[in-house]
Amino acid sequence: MNRNDSLNKLEKINQWDITIIGGGASGLGIAVDASKRGYKTLLLEKYDFGKGTSSRSTKLIHGGVRYLQNGDITLVIESLKERGILKRNAPHLVRDLSFVIPSYDWWSSPFYGVGMKIYDMMAGSLGLGKSLIISKDETLKLIPNVNKKGLRGGVIYHDGQFDDSRMAISLALTANSKKTSLLNYCNVETLIKENDEIIGVEFFDQVNSKKIKVKSKVIINATGVFAEEIIRMDQPNIEKMIQPSQGVHIVLEKKFLKSKHAILIPQTSDGRVLFAVPWKEYVVVGTTDTQVKMSSEEPKALSEEIDFILKNASKYMSLKPNR
Repeated sequence: MNRNDSLNKLEKINQWDITIIGGGASGLGIAVDASKRGYKTLLLEKYDFGKGTSSRSTKLIHGGVRYLQNGDITLVIESLKERGILKRNAPHLVRDLSFVIPSYDWWSSPFYGVGMKIYDMMAGSLGLGKSLIISKDETLKLIPNVNKKGLRGGVIYHDGQFDDSRMAISLALTANSKKTSLLNYCNVETLIKENDEIIGVEFFDQVNSKKIKVKSKVIINATGVFAEEIIRMDQPNIEKMIQPSQGVHIVLEKKFLKSKHAILIPQTSDGRVLFAVPWKEYVVVGTTDTQVKMSSEEPKALSEEIDFILKNASKYMSLKPNR
């Protein structure tokens, strides 16, 4: 995949079938689908591929344990199916990761154990492994520095972990073809209209400092939380449509988990679940769900979000993380 080759295609193709604005997971996935169907496909990304939400994940391809807790069965079944397909299609990017739910009440292990068995059943033939209720000694063997005070046992279940950056590049390479042009650092500035119908876009190539106009039969807005900015190019007077929120993670040294297994904290102070996940030589802990006023390309973790994660994660760790 070569940027100059993609730019050269703009001169050869007078009208694109599909132009995708946004080069995150959704935009790149659409590009794969469209290009494999033979459509002349152009993708424009303002920054680098996978820059936004797609680069700030918990590194999990999971079936939606948190949604099971909320009773959203349809979403869980769909997520488990997609997890299995991803594992089958991209085993070099997705791997099995076992999670331990530590139990500190007599009812926790059987309660979560039944829940995870239902989770396994929903996955069917695409499951990654069977969940089990485990003893206190087995829990300590899997996670040696889990908080031992009051520990009664635990539940182990399986989900998927993946590399979001490699996934984005793999999608881009898969989409790349003679009829496909994938361009990063190209900021869409205007939607071109004719007889009140959108017929193309004008974008700014930041690398070459050049404005370029292209015609397209279809424009797809795949800009995630920034979608409203593109919509306003067509309908400037619309009311606010999107309420942004952010979920943050903190990164800890490996010594705080000392295990190849992840921890699922099933009940935080605000009723959410929290993950402590081994990643490379570190531990990723999150996430939150906080409404914010404005969407930002470089979101910042709020002080109260950091405190929330530290407070809830500390309850399950013998070595307590602090600022």
